[in-house]
Amino acid sequence: MFNIKEIASVTLILFSVIDVIGSLPVIIDLRKKVGKIESERATFVSGALMVSFLFVGERLLKLFGVDVASFAVAGALIIFLIGLEMILGRTIFKPDESSTGGATHIVPIAFPLIAGAGTLTTLISLRAEYQTANIIVGIILNLFLIYAVLKSSGWLETRLGSGGLAVLRKIFGIILLAIAIKLFKTNLLSEL
Repeated sequence: MFNIKEIASVTLILFSVIDVIGSLPVIIDLRKKVGKIESERATFVSGALMVSFLFVGERLLKLFGVDVASFAVAGALIIFLIGLEMILGRTIFKPDESSTGGATHIVPIAFPLIAGAGTLTTLISLRAEYQTANIIVGIILNLFLIYAVLKSSGWLETRLGSGGLAVLRKIFGIILLAIAIKLFKTNLLSEL
């Protein structure tokens, strides 16, 4: 049932898509504006969103008459664009800036920064290729990483510096491009 290779792949894919390290500048800026980020609550809400969409997302697709392979191809395109964003340093997906100070842990951190459109699309795409149990383990491992990054954002800012953050973002961007191409090939061929 549990497959270490699948868990490692899912964990890396989700970590790349969520890009909590690449989001550090946004998280640090938000922390400076509001004083404190509720790391526990942000992690819990984003985890609940991801797990819920993993199970309910496919039913939503059936409601609209879309199969998982087609959604996976659409997800691959989104992952590809996110990878391009990370490599080129250009913003394709504009963040929602309608957040209020009272819900800082939910908007914009839990949603859309962590469990945004790219993450939710990726979960459905992963479901077409990996076992659900392995995806859940990958989500849980990422939640630990997300919590650690949120909790230590100030420390990470001083240690990595802007150059270190830029390098990490580019590396994960290249990984995402390769993943997107693999998902596109696999699911497009299954449709033909």
